[in-house]
Formats: sequence, C-alpha cells, structure tokens
Amino acid sequence: MYMRMVITTGAKSTRKGANGEREVMAILRDHGYPVERGGTQSFGQRPDLYGLDGVHLEIKRSERAKIWEWMQQSQKDAQRFGDGVPTVIFRRSRSKWLICMDLSDFLTFYQAAEMKHKG
Repeated sequence: MYMRMVITTGAKSTRKGANGEREVMAILRDHGYPVERGGTQSFGQRPDLYGLDGVHLEIKRSERAKIWEWMQQSQKDAQRFGDGVPTVIFRRSRSKWLICMDLSDFLTFYQAAEMKHKG
C-alpha cells in the first residue's frame, strides 16, 4: 500500500510539471515565441522548453519554492545544452508565474531592450 501511494504521488508530480510546461508554452506562443516542449519522454535529452533563443528555460510547478536548487539545475542544464541564460519560471497553485535569473543576466536583457526602445 505504501508503494502505491509513492507511485501515485510521483505520477501526480510529473503530470503537474508537464501541465506547467504546457501552460508556459501556451503563454509564450500567445506572445509570438515559437517554443516547444522537451517532454517527459525526452529523458533529459532536451530542456523543459526550447526555442527561445539565448534563454535556457526550467519550468517548475510546486507548492514549495526550491529556487536555489532549481537555479543550480538550470545553470547546469544551460551549460550542458548550450542554449542560453539559465532561467527558472515557476508558480504554485492559484498563483501567477514568476521568473528567476541572475541579476547580471536581467541587466543585460534590460539594457538591450532599452537600447532597442531608444532606437
């Protein structure tokens, strides 16, 4: 009986994570960004979401934020995939999506946007 509960909890967590990836993918696509899911079947061969040039996306749906652990995973995976700035997008139930990245990376993005805006 205990094993069954562990499997159910793991399956629920996996499903929650996959749904979170789909949610973020839909939001990014609605804004014109052609991202795709790596998918749970990729077994770590692709990032959670890919196709946003220069940004490595790690998507998390959890009631408890483990931001240091998640950023460490994003940094490691960004280096492994070579796909860009380590970024974590996360939320808990009934909350808005939040984003976490190194301040220096945020400043680089902000300065680039500022230059584009100034023309």
